[in-house]
Amino acid sequence: MNDNYQVGYKKPPSAHQFRKGRSGNPAGRPKGTKNLKTDLTEELGEQILIKEGNRTIKISKQRAVIKSLVAKTLSGDTRAANTLLNMIFRLMDPVGQAAIEEEPLSAYESETLAALKHRLLRTVQQNGGGTAEGEQKHHEQ
Repeated sequence: MNDNYQVGYKKPPSAHQFRKGRSGNPAGRPKGTKNLKTDLTEELGEQILIKEGNRTIKISKQRAVIKSLVAKTLSGDTRAANTLLNMIFRLMDPVGQAAIEEEPLSAYESETLAALKHRLLRTVQQNGGGTAEGEQKHHEQ
């Protein structure tokens, strides 16, 4: 190298510098391999056939997972409801502002959400985080 080259901070001796055309991490990820995020995105984007009612439709795996989560929530599965609500708040309300700011909720919508929240909280307290069977028994009395 150059005779005037001084070894020091951020200036390693020439014998310990990376050679031209040689990777600094030869055992690293090979070129062309995909990372986890890319693999997951591609897998969730693949189409599958599902039976909905009496017809068969083709949807993405991602959409199928969401449909399954919503169906379980509607059937009273509190864990699914919690997962779905967390997903909604994380994806649609990231900074604590209204997700849709076009129009405020009507009094009926606000009342319905408050009743649902109260019902879910009561169900979770009764069941210790289990299913919504306790809610059904409570209404039968």
